[in-house]
Amino acid sequence: MTLGLLTKLHRFRYSYRMNSSSDPYKDLDRKSFFHPFSSLGVHEKTGAEIFVEGQGSTLTDSTGKKYLDAIAGLWCVNIGYGNEEMANAIADQAKKLAYYQTLTSYGTDIAAQYSARLIEISPVPMSKVFFGSSGSDANDTMVKIVWSYQNYLGRPNKKKIISRHHGYHGSTIFAAGLTGFANLHNNFDLPLTRTLHTKSTHPLWDKSETADTAQFVADLAKDLEEMILAEGPETIGAFIAEPIMAGGGVLVPPAGYFEAVQSILKKYEILFIADEVVTGFGRTGKMFGTQAFDLKPDLITLAKGITSGYVPLSACLVSEKIWRVLVDGSASAGAYGHGYTYSGHPLAMKAAMINLDIIERDGLLENVTDKGSKLLAQLKSRLQDHEFIADVRGFGLLAAVEFVKKRSPLTPFELSSRVAARIARKAFENGLIVRPLSESSTVAFSPTFIVTDSQINEIVDKFVGSVESVFDELHSEGLLNN
Repeated sequence: MTLGLLTKLHRFRYSYRMNSSSDPYKDLDRKSFFHPFSSLGVHEKTGAEIFVEGQGSTLTDSTGKKYLDAIAGLWCVNIGYGNEEMANAIADQAKKLAYYQTLTSYGTDIAAQYSARLIEISPVPMSKVFFGSSGSDANDTMVKIVWSYQNYLGRPNKKKIISRHHGYHGSTIFAAGLTGFANLHNNFDLPLTRTLHTKSTHPLWDKSETADTAQFVADLAKDLEEMILAEGPETIGAFIAEPIMAGGGVLVPPAGYFEAVQSILKKYEILFIADEVVTGFGRTGKMFGTQAFDLKPDLITLAKGITSGYVPLSACLVSEKIWRVLVDGSASAGAYGHGYTYSGHPLAMKAAMINLDIIERDGLLENVTDKGSKLLAQLKSRLQDHEFIADVRGFGLLAAVEFVKKRSPLTPFELSSRVAARIARKAFENGLIVRPLSESSTVAFSPTFIVTDSQINEIVDKFVGSVESVFDELHSEGLLNN
């Protein structure tokens, strides 16, 4: 974009705001930007909602309207928007050393410092960290690590990866297959071979009506073990799971679930990948979800909250058990043939370092626990008896409300009714941003770690009002008739 065009846009921005509903940024975006996870035909006609500023937990759009962001961008802006300490640190690093590559044993001082710090705070003992730019590329990296590990051990057939229905692990070519959502598979010829999906921990749809928690866990463990035996344990390389299934509905594991799963993995020598893209760096009230649920993974995926979204970054934590096999194997195989131009980018390393400083110094984990409990309590108090709500759940500063057509017998809404999307849209009109989840009638919340008590009250008030408004519309449209 030329300087002249930018000048014109800024000059006309305010006249557009005052004199018409048009938005020059929105028009440019509509004509030029291929948006991810968007309805392409609809977007081509209507364009995007354009944000121009963020401060704390509040966003401002290109018309000047303000919104309370109750999803922290995309589960990630943990320290809040507009943090000056973070912005200044990134700027200083850009002036000192904006970039150098880390291939072929080159490095930077800030990457060395942050790597050591991340290994030091790892929730279980880890040996090394590999850096990328997104949770998706990190999970693809994890698959390559698993495959090379098995090859070096002389197990050429032990390559299949087990994921779970409703799990989200990214949208790159293999990670999208691991993701348990049909819309990431259909029309993309996915998943690829070597990908399997076992049952999720969904309390409404995967649990039998008569099962208590212990029986639910036993059923899930049985399903996993039967899959392993049917495929052949000698073909299963790894199991990947989020501590809490965020995009799948904020599904909190039942007590005893991961203990049962890890026992099975150990029995059949299957590696455990903990996908902490959402839960890592405090979202559960612990620094890592691994700590919250007593996990013992061999590999841990990190992204999103690692820099609070200020700079793209992901990390793959690798245990000594795996690292030593890779080192020994590469002695004959040569240089490890994987990496990215931006692995360990200095700006991302600096942002990650400052992010940790802020979380630890400002007591943000304590705020997560405090505000998360208040958010969940208010949502339950206001909504759990609603005629069309089957579950209000959460953990740490994650929460979700799931809507159903009937509570008894339990009947889901048809996805074509777009109940969650309509509620999220109504909330947006009311100045609140929440996240509708794509494969269920569920709305999710994950506010910033600096959200205040008054903002929690505002989130709940605006959301409840939006729910009531949409269900009034559904009634009038006859969509709630049996």
